[in-house]
Amino acid sequence: MTTQRTLTLLPEDFAICRLDPDAVIPDWAIQRPASFFVITQTQEELSVICPQQRVPDDAKAHRNWRCLKLEGTFDLDEPGIIAALVNPLAQAGIAVFVEATYDTDYLLVNQIDNAILALEKLGHRIVQ
Repeated sequence: MTTQRTLTLLPEDFAICRLDPDAVIPDWAIQRPASFFVITQTQEELSVICPQQRVPDDAKAHRNWRCLKLEGTFDLDEPGIIAALVNPLAQAGIAVFVEATYDTDYLLVNQIDNAILALEKLGHRIVQ
């Protein structure tokens, strides 16, 4: 049996952007306030997730993602939390991009209405 979780739908639409690995983090990526933004740098790329209205039109970006914040604080070694949420979304044909912080997890989805239906069907609560 899956533990029923509460997720909060963040108010903005988000974009997932790719910049060159040596790019300077752009000011538009880190403007505050924002309910959520992420900067990740690897040898291959600089990735930015932020509210899409901040992203320039010419940026390489996947747009129109919505973000569900998993409510609560979880131990970093607690297994199965993400799998219990992502697996039913995948079975429903919904793409999911997962981000995590020290305290909790975030699911970015590109079909929010279908995602909410799939999660609520399993007893999860979505706060809007």
